[in-house]
Amino acid sequence: MTRRQPVGGSVRPGWEAVRDAFAHGQAHDPGAAQLAVHHRGRLVVDLWSAGSATTAGAPFGADSVGVLMSVSKGLTAVCAHLLSQRGALDLHAPVARYWPRFAAGGKAETTVADLLAHRAGLPAFTDEAEGVGLPGLLDQQARVRALAAMRPVWEPGTAFLYHALTQGHLVGEVVRRVTGTGIGAYLAREVAGPLGLDLWFGLPRREEHRFVPQRAVRPAPTPDQVAAAVGGLGLAPDDRLATALRASAAELAAATEAFGTRLGRAAEFPAAGGIGNARSLSRLYAALVGPVGGVRLLSASTVDRARAPHTDHLPPPAPLDRLDGPDRSRFGLGFELPRPGNPLLGEGSFGHAGAGGRLGMAHPESGLAVGYVCTAMSWDPPSGPDPRWVAWTAAVREAAGVPGED
Repeated sequence: MTRRQPVGGSVRPGWEAVRDAFAHGQAHDPGAAQLAVHHRGRLVVDLWSAGSATTAGAPFGADSVGVLMSVSKGLTAVCAHLLSQRGALDLHAPVARYWPRFAAGGKAETTVADLLAHRAGLPAFTDEAEGVGLPGLLDQQARVRALAAMRPVWEPGTAFLYHALTQGHLVGEVVRRVTGTGIGAYLAREVAGPLGLDLWFGLPRREEHRFVPQRAVRPAPTPDQVAAAVGGLGLAPDDRLATALRASAAELAAATEAFGTRLGRAAEFPAAGGIGNARSLSRLYAALVGPVGGVRLLSASTVDRARAPHTDHLPPPAPLDRLDGPDRSRFGLGFELPRPGNPLLGEGSFGHAGAGGRLGMAHPESGLAVGYVCTAMSWDPPSGPDPRWVAWTAAVREAAGVPGED
């Protein structure tokens, strides 16, 4: 029997079906969630379902904030594109132009675009099979030094594989070198501040009372499970790709644990540790594709450059290329692009999903921008789109008059 969660918030006339669809998607979700939609710069959907979540005894609502996991990569990408648009950063220049020590280990020709598109061959912080635990994973300077010295697992630019945690430190260090300030401070000053967003890399202590923790519903793969999988592909245990894959799994587990602590939430962890809410995510993406309150962050040409495919022509590194198929990940410059397992808002849209089911995205042609934040980490990417997304995504597209996919 379907269990209806109470849904709070509001929708503008013509968007009522989105409320019903959101309630349907949350019916079996044990956690809390928020959904916000902007259309041509105007907030048209602002909903939440509290589930059993509370924050410091207060009801869960639109102002509650949580960990965004890899939705954070979209925030990191915005910072890089903003610098590029202003002429301070050449995305196709070698990283070493801005970060000289990065040239070590055969990375002299690796470009900033390689970092954004997961082509850099640095998918984990360490070559050690056990990965990086706490508190070492939160030592930002140590992580940056390690990445600068590291030898790529594959020749940069010749293959791609998701850089789950390293991408944020890689791009974040370039931002720091260009601006003289950390990416958290840059995001606050140039993005969140002008738009009035509740989005942070490093949650201020004064905002802790609004934080709602996440909880795992579906366990993530363990390093042992990854080891068994890569062994089945014929990789030797000491192969550098095998050790990187095991390390990445261990690092993700440690990071997820860290985000449940004040120390972890205060840290600047730009690949997965962003903190915010759906309303702010939606407003951010709306300001990428049009003006919001007189502020537009990126020009149309910058958005087109950001959402142009940059990995469709590349395979994963061997022997993972043997697993390549129609639902392979697709990346522009820092943003995910539509694929069957994560269709976003259809052809032409861009954004980024996060572990467990978070989602931020926009569709420039329709003027749609969406933020979805949840506390129950239940999305299983290999199984397709998160069931919580499906009904409201269709309702949002219909309300905006976006044609359905063939």
